[in-house]
Amino acid sequence: MDSNDLINLIRSRRSVRNFVYQKIDNQIIREILDCGRWAPSGQNRQPWKVYIVAHPTVKRMIAEQSKYGGIIESAFLNFVIFYDIDRGYDRTKDLQSIGAFIQNILLGAHAKGLGTLWIGEILEHKEKINEIFKLSTDKFELMGVVTIGVVDKSMEDKEEQEDRERRPLDEFIDWF
Repeated sequence: MDSNDLINLIRSRRSVRNFVYQKIDNQIIREILDCGRWAPSGQNRQPWKVYIVAHPTVKRMIAEQSKYGGIIESAFLNFVIFYDIDRGYDRTKDLQSIGAFIQNILLGAHAKGLGTLWIGEILEHKEKINEIFKLSTDKFELMGVVTIGVVDKSMEDKEEQEDRERRPLDEFIDWF
């Protein structure tokens, strides 16, 4: 892969809301999570904990906590990502690391030809998600859910986001 391939991969990644229910090999899931593992983190603390959820009952329990429940249930599986507070050392830096961790997962899945959606809205119900996994809110804080699956191209083509524009660089950069 040359630098242009990487740039094209980054620019072509998008949020996917329509999946075909199709099994994804565990080795591919591990490779995607390994991409996340290489995200930078302060003092290499890697303050994340991931629950890989494919079981329909658990998916439904999670889905009930989000307005995107249908997407959560239709994806082959979901990564439920927590901040492992005991592994952290500086909250701001730790949260930045988890953002990089999630972005690496999104890009890794995209490189494998899979679709993802990073759901942050579910944070409104983070305590209930902790209850599902029997996690103490003193030790683990929900950071988001990433759905992952095979893209339903027929549905995505219909919903293709024509407005994939980004703010012009000169709108948010200054040179000194």
